[in-house]
Amino acid sequence: MLSQLIRRFSEPIPPGGVVAACRPVLAGDHDQSAMGRVVEAVLAPSRLVFIDTVRAAAIGSGAAAGSLLVTDVGAQLTEVALLHHGRVVASRRADIGTRDLARGATVDLLSDVVQHHLDNLRTRTAHTQLAPALTRGLLLVGDGAAHPGLSAALSAALRLPVHRAASPRTAVLNGAGLAAMSLLRHPART
Repeated sequence: MLSQLIRRFSEPIPPGGVVAACRPVLAGDHDQSAMGRVVEAVLAPSRLVFIDTVRAAAIGSGAAAGSLLVTDVGAQLTEVALLHHGRVVASRRADIGTRDLARGATVDLLSDVVQHHLDNLRTRTAHTQLAPALTRGLLLVGDGAAHPGLSAALSAALRLPVHRAASPRTAVLNGAGLAAMSLLRHPART
């Protein structure tokens, strides 16, 4: 995929350029190392930083302040996370996404997966961090946020307000870009 993007957008990364790579929540060191080797080989950035996809989604949606529940329903993964001031406090991930809808999965199944993960977060997370996020509702990003009926099904199943990001398919990309730009402006910070 990176090679295809390089052929399409052939401008090289300028010297001193930063690449922000998004990693799924609960990605292990091996996953990050493999991703890093691919990005370094294809893009050869001066600096590579990793950011959790749910954190990038919150930043890209302009919603990173305070306590926040984020659900990223992508093509292959569904991630549910509690963020507190932009940091991932607790998270869950399932290998199901919108591609599975074409293979017979239903919106109700995706909704059940998110509900199961949220129930798990409720039993394992401090009430002081979770309560404000529950009051605020759920931020829905990714391809699933554009799917008809998913936000309504989630709201009904979770009994929470569900807010779709203004640009749900690009929220993660926008957040990663903002994180990279911040590093360029403030190189001493990591």
